[in-house]
Amino acid sequence: MKYLLHFVIVLVAFASCKKQPTTINDLEAGDIIFQDLDCGDFCVAINKVTEGWNGRDFSHCAIVAEENDSLFIIEAVSAGVKKTSFKEFFGKHTGNGGTVLGRVKPEYKSIAQQAAKHAFKYLGKSYDEVFDINNDKYYCSELIYETFKEANEGKEVFHLFPMTYKDPDTKEYFPIWVDYFNNLGEHIPEDEPGLNPGGISRSSYLEVTPLKL
Repeated sequence: MKYLLHFVIVLVAFASCKKQPTTINDLEAGDIIFQDLDCGDFCVAINKVTEGWNGRDFSHCAIVAEENDSLFIIEAVSAGVKKTSFKEFFGKHTGNGGTVLGRVKPEYKSIAQQAAKHAFKYLGKSYDEVFDINNDKYYCSELIYETFKEANEGKEVFHLFPMTYKDPDTKEYFPIWVDYFNNLGEHIPEDEPGLNPGGISRSSYLEVTPLKL
């Protein structure tokens, strides 16, 4: 019996010593990177309506992809969906939320790998400035949603929820969003389905780890 107990203790110790991904060198295709970017009032509004993993704020997310044995980022930004080098992506200034890695749990690894491959299809697509989940344009978390959904045979991995553009303290629209949609000549899509980086970071499908840059 004591030998069995010793064996169990050794196994537990081995599992606890398993290397956790903590640096850029540990990344692999299908990983999701979350960032707390400094984009002024827009980021303040995004961060305030949804709390991210471990209470952190995240205003951007992107997926790690691989081509010719090289890793890089595919992300949706104002210029559209594009490939970004690690140097450029991780050189962005971030706030207190910093940069963290979201890696799917081992049983979903194949979905993440396929999602990274599907992400190439979106390169060159326009940025979704009105946050409409049904048009052929994409904002950062919408890109993650679509690539993983496609990889999972059309079934959601990350879930949509009613989006809000209102300050939870005042129950009024954030002025930055009022000006933004007025300039576009569009109505504010309050309660329309969507998702944001903070919400994705809290998904039960992910194991999240801070990254040392």
